[in-house]
Amino acid sequence: MSGLLMPKPDDATMRRRDEIVADMRIIVPGEGVVDAANSMRAFESDGLTAYRQLPLVVVLPETVAQVSRVLKYCNDRNIRVVPRGSGTSLSGGALPLEDAVLLVMSRFNRILEIDFPNRTVVAQPGVTNLGITTAVEQEGFYYAPDPSSQIACSIGGNVAENSGGVHCLKYGLTANNVLGIEMVLMNGEVVRLGGKHLDAEGYDLLGVMTGSEGLLGVVTEVTVRILKKPETARALLIGFPTSEQGGQCVADIIGAGIIPGGMEMMDRPAIHAAEDFVHAGYPLDVEALLIVELDGPGVEVDHLIGLVEAIAYRNGSTTCRVSQSEQERLTFWAGRKAAFPAVGRISPDYYCMDGTIPRKELPRVLHGMRELSEKYGLGVANVFHAGDGNLHPLILYDANVPGELDKAESFGADILRLCVKVGGVLTGEHGVGVEKRDLMPEMFNQIDLDQQMRVKCAFDPNHLLNPGKVFPQLRRCAELGRMHVHRGQLAFPDIPRF
Repeated sequence: MSGLLMPKPDDATMRRRDEIVADMRIIVPGEGVVDAANSMRAFESDGLTAYRQLPLVVVLPETVAQVSRVLKYCNDRNIRVVPRGSGTSLSGGALPLEDAVLLVMSRFNRILEIDFPNRTVVAQPGVTNLGITTAVEQEGFYYAPDPSSQIACSIGGNVAENSGGVHCLKYGLTANNVLGIEMVLMNGEVVRLGGKHLDAEGYDLLGVMTGSEGLLGVVTEVTVRILKKPETARALLIGFPTSEQGGQCVADIIGAGIIPGGMEMMDRPAIHAAEDFVHAGYPLDVEALLIVELDGPGVEVDHLIGLVEAIAYRNGSTTCRVSQSEQERLTFWAGRKAAFPAVGRISPDYYCMDGTIPRKELPRVLHGMRELSEKYGLGVANVFHAGDGNLHPLILYDANVPGELDKAESFGADILRLCVKVGGVLTGEHGVGVEKRDLMPEMFNQIDLDQQMRVKCAFDPNHLLNPGKVFPQLRRCAELGRMHVHRGQLAFPDIPRF
């Protein structure tokens, strides 16, 4: 993992590998333990494929009891654990460690309960995002958060990263649609947070867990809210001569009090790549394409379409096409949903970024990204959730050209610095992981980071769960006012700093 500093492997753990593997086979019998190097290659990376590392061993539990026993075993022996869902994380959140058990939750793949009267679904964490909608759509329901990877990403991973999607502008992120979870702490304890009720008493620990990136516990069950499909949904394709005009149109639509079901934007490189890949009928003579979906009662949708068209033309729109059927609406979205793989056809490699800015800063940031593209000599295709300011620049590079990956990473870091500079944040839905870990001081001072670390210490005092992620340096809990002493010795007295 050249260029990425991670916690130094624990020699004692490495020496005991055979013993640990044998013990894991007792806890998870059958085919639940993978220890051969060739077989573990499938797990050496997540969606951030620039970094790869074989784990100590891969364990695929099937029951909560097995998860509890694995975590307690590792906690008692100071063995690190990296939780993993479907491995679609784009920030390296599921990147294995050489001395860590990779705890893969993909066999937790059943929907446990569908409760239409209460509009909830209880699912195991390995169920795919789209799998929830598929299970309830025959009754006219769906699960609102819809990442582009929804066909593959797991609901447990969505909770870990607080994932979003094209329809989260109106219906919220994962945090707004999860009602409860069951989770296992590092010491093996099984706890429940929330449930089918609207809100939980006491501290909002469910909110703490959502987006915690596998640092606090391992989710084994998720209760989500489902929504009734709207009576009418129609989408508009709106083209602009410049990205700045498209960005201003986004700000004006929201400023007019209109909250679309989804509002996405693509620039010229992304438009052409998506159209060549999906043939969605996108205009190819524009610099920016806005997809605006309006949903609700038919009369309301028709009225809002007129308002949006007027705002678009005031901002210089050169083309505006309204979907005339459900199939056409889905085709409009198919291009956007396939934008990532589509861009993969025009560049040997691309580096997908994730930052969030105030909507009014869209024109400024898009201009800044063009300047950075010229500075680094690398192309960039922009696809993003325009309505909530969540940007996904795709930096185009060739990993076979020496130095281009480093340039792509520096380019991405400068984009995120720009996001913070204009009042935004480092991530919207992909998480911090290892990708943005060392940029955390750009947004948080030491006091902020120490407070966040104290939460980590409360759940995982020995820093065994997913270490090396999110925080720019590892610290002892004792340094933050929590002295955890076991038999007269501090855990990890020589913990590495990076």
